[in-house]
Amino acid sequence: MPLTLGRYDSPIGPLAIATDDDILLAIDFNGDVKSLARRLSLPDTADAFPHAARPVLDRLEAYFAGDLAALDQIAVRPAGTPFQRRVWDALRTIRAGTTSSYRDLAACIGSPSAVRAVGAANGANPIPIVVPCHRVIGTNGALVGYGGGLDRKRWLLAHEGIVAGRLW
Repeated sequence: MPLTLGRYDSPIGPLAIATDDDILLAIDFNGDVKSLARRLSLPDTADAFPHAARPVLDRLEAYFAGDLAALDQIAVRPAGTPFQRRVWDALRTIRAGTTSSYRDLAACIGSPSAVRAVGAANGANPIPIVVPCHRVIGTNGALVGYGGGLDRKRWLLAHEGIVAGRLW
């Protein structure tokens, strides 16, 4: 199956999405398909999803409709270094409705002294929402950076039932 690009209008704004059949490769918060294509060095000719991308879109729609476990059913193939992929794999173990700190994530991957490197890998995550980097917060419970902006991070955490008073 060829790589496909398209735009998905989500409750947190338009998302540009790249898939390879039913495998999710990237999500970009700017909603600009051509920009995502350039970032991934892909042709930018497609701006509509073919039938093959439907399983990914159906699961995203289910998540936004309240089925939080739907994200776990999306196959992903993020491009990154082996260390980044270890961090991103660990992110997928953080269940909806829970959070983790960068320190805990570093310990989870067996590199407790690599807190900054884990933070950098978290920030480089090419598949936000599905690889749930929004579930990572500061050790003190504070919201810290998010590529999609802190308003989106707050929305996603609230959507997953994280009580706002516990975080900020």
